[in-house]
Amino acid sequence: MFGIVRPCAHRLSQGLKAEWMAHLCGLCLALRGDHGQFARVVTNYDGLIISVLTDAQSGPAQARRRTAGPCPLRGMRTASVAKGEGARLAASVSLVLASAKIRDHVADGNGALRRRPVAAAARRVAAGWDRAGARTGATVGFDTAVLVDAVDRQLGIEELAGPGTPLTVITEPTETATAAAFAHTAVLAGRPGNAAPLAEAGRLFGRLAHLLDAVEDRAADAAEGAWNPLAATGATPAQARRLCDDALHGIRLALRDVEFADSTLVHVLLVHELRRSVDRAFGTAACSHQGHGAPGPYDGQGGNPYGNGYGQPSPYGQPPQSGQAPAGGPYAQGGQHLNGLQNPYGGGPMGPGGPGGGHGGGSGGDGGGMPQFPHQPKKPRGLIAGCAVAIGLCCTCQLCCAEEYEGPWSRKKREGCCRDCDCCDCCDSCSCCDGCDCCDGCSCCDC
Repeated sequence: MFGIVRPCAHRLSQGLKAEWMAHLCGLCLALRGDHGQFARVVTNYDGLIISVLTDAQSGPAQARRRTAGPCPLRGMRTASVAKGEGARLAASVSLVLASAKIRDHVADGNGALRRRPVAAAARRVAAGWDRAGARTGATVGFDTAVLVDAVDRQLGIEELAGPGTPLTVITEPTETATAAAFAHTAVLAGRPGNAAPLAEAGRLFGRLAHLLDAVEDRAADAAEGAWNPLAATGATPAQARRLCDDALHGIRLALRDVEFADSTLVHVLLVHELRRSVDRAFGTAACSHQGHGAPGPYDGQGGNPYGNGYGQPSPYGQPPQSGQAPAGGPYAQGGQHLNGLQNPYGGGPMGPGGPGGGHGGGSGGDGGGMPQFPHQPKKPRGLIAGCAVAIGLCCTCQLCCAEEYEGPWSRKKREGCCRDCDCCDCCDSCSCCDGCDCCDGCSCCDC
């Protein structure tokens, strides 16, 4: 399983944890039901957000649940899992995007994919997943051609990119694909008025996913001589962080215009957890003050964070204070490459002087520090070896219960989705609800 939104289960109440797992298992079982056991390897955390968004707009979820049989990843327990059009749309998107990931690795010549026979086999798998995704998409009225077109355009854009190319030019295909997927959840939920703001949220989510992947892979790509957006354009991690912070703020603004029936889990994933994903990728401090069982924004008891039932949350805190881009860099002219998104920076908990010290490393300071990449990552596994390891991880429940395990393909360290998390007993100031009044006073530190 891969993805940028990977919430620690112990930051969720039992109810939200059950809902999140229902969507994760629903995606996995939708892939198995329509495309066979092997298709389950494309199950990913970000894909289930499609299912979550569909449910959040549709009202009470009882009619869209079924009881699934025992599974090793659940400790051989049964569970209520999501079913229906939202899960199938998530499966379709996951297949096509997994296909894109394989083709990207083939184009970059990563690992064993440098060998022609292995690359040819990988292309066949990717083509099969493209067709499978198109079939499933057609059953829910979603044309996956927009995703495939975005994947095809990506390679050409990367070939033309060079020093000074705006990062948003490179992330545009990913933005277009995720915008289409997010917008279609409004169609499935019968709320066409939500399509425009969800498309904007999806566009910015796609930008985040692309940039965070580039930041996390920067050292590995440099070691292998593989293409990386930051290296190709000469952009610094600070510039990438600035775009990520813009995207976080833009997603929050877009969600205000969405009419939700129940926005609690959406708010948790796309506001709180997405911010933690950015902090994790850039090595800045993230709040881990959620006490086990303590009330807070994740317990579902503070009311709908979008208050009036129409997706209107109370104002968030001020977005981060921006540093100036280096003179002559691709962002020297300010926000002109942000596709019309207003620069929201104005000081606050996520900028310089906030938790973790702004755009730089987690040591505080004035925002001038850069994230460090001190260790050389292990060489990624090839497609076949990675699949074999993934099967082993599934069969031994490590994906779910391990304290830490090695990603089957990337070999990056991952956390089991049900592992304990390190939570401190007290903090000087709680920032996990910065700018959000989705609960009546933040008690998540309960000091």
